[in-house]
Amino acid sequence: MALFYRFLFFFAGLSIMTFGVCLTIKAELGAGAWDALNVALTEWIGLTIGSWIIIEGAVLVVINSFLVKRKPQLLSLLTIILIGSLVDLWMFFVFESFTANGLMFKFVTLILGIFIIGMGAAIYLQAKFPSSPIDSFMMAIRERFSVNLMTAKTIGELVALFPALLLQGPIGIGTIIITFTIGPFVQLCFPFFEKLMNRLLEGNFQAKY
Repeated sequence: MALFYRFLFFFAGLSIMTFGVCLTIKAELGAGAWDALNVALTEWIGLTIGSWIIIEGAVLVVINSFLVKRKPQLLSLLTIILIGSLVDLWMFFVFESFTANGLMFKFVTLILGIFIIGMGAAIYLQAKFPSSPIDSFMMAIRERFSVNLMTAKTIGELVALFPALLLQGPIGIGTIIITFTIGPFVQLCFPFFEKLMNRLLEGNFQAKY
């Protein structure tokens, strides 16, 4: 039963998080660095945003392995495949005809998307399944260069930001807002879902004994 709860949190969290990602993209005020790169690649080369998420994830698995000098975390590919697939599903079936008109509505869409990303991330992290290659990239930078988490995250974002700018991806004020608010939103939601998961697991344990 514990595995069931973990999988439920994992899938539900990723579903919610990717819904938020799509909202930030559709707000058209500037997407997160990695999402902006994916949108730019889609516009320049083709394929879907979700496809580029998966391709980037596969490349990062190799890079992460090189940075920490360990075997590639192949299980994290399953996480990024699910994330990429969910983004495409949301884009095709929910957001295909969605347009945020007016500056105020765009900002509301952006902030709502950021909050939903934070909530989804706080949920999926409770499962303690392999994290996405992008999250692992941040941790690999931290380990390899002995920097703090904030510096590692900033370096990771810059790695995506520069090519996104070169390819004229959707970089804007929203990109800055996302960069500095995702962390606090995750932190805001994390304790609640951590307690919820612990209650479910404790209830499962008590039911057995």
